[in-house]
Amino acid sequence: MELRGHPLVHKLLSLRLPPSDYVVAGSGPLLAHGLRDEVTDLDVVARGEAWKIATDIAEPMPPPSGHGLRVVIFGGGIEVFDRWLPGTVDADELIDGAELIQGIPFCPLSAVLAWKRRSDREKDQADIKAIQDFLRL
Repeated sequence: MELRGHPLVHKLLSLRLPPSDYVVAGSGPLLAHGLRDEVTDLDVVARGEAWKIATDIAEPMPPPSGHGLRVVIFGGGIEVFDRWLPGTVDADELIDGAELIQGIPFCPLSAVLAWKRRSDREKDQADIKAIQDFLRL
């Protein structure tokens, strides 16, 4: 699948964020690996210039988790965070550990699996199984 053709990825790339300053988290990595055909939004963790670009577009506000700050762009299609979920590594480690897929930085599936297991939400169960099957765990 050509990621750049996906409407949300296209919107993300239109922001021209420096790839060394952000990573796609949430369910975006499942899309990148072909484990999901669709996602409702892209969650992005940003620092430095990427965070500055996001905050120039919209005012940062606390996310529902109350952890850090979030900028909502494209009506919620792209959400840019200054840190990820509580209990996860800091933004620098997350971004530095990204894997490039078609030139776009994504969180490794092993990290996504850990968050989804920890949150243990009903809506994540299918993703957990898909990642486990893909990684042969």
